[in-house]
Amino acid sequence: MRDKTQANSAEPGDRLIRAGAIVFFLGAVATLVTVAPLLLDTAPFPTYMFGLSMLMGVGFLMAGAGVFQSLAAGRRQAREGASR
Repeated sequence: MRDKTQANSAEPGDRLIRAGAIVFFLGAVATLVTVAPLLLDTAPFPTYMFGLSMLMGVGFLMAGAGVFQSLAAGRRQAREGASR
């Protein structure tokens, strides 16, 4: 069945996984930027930077939702194939 799938075809949930990865990495960068002044003994960043660090969790949840969406689509496709 894999031989019939094109390499660049988008499965359900793929876009959500990619968007979640991007948001996660933005949150990771914000976390590094927020923690750096604490390690370098300089003035800390404003409070909203700590809020941007929460993007890591949001991105993780988005990617997880994309994985579950992909799993559900795979199960649906397997059920349709088994019933034929």
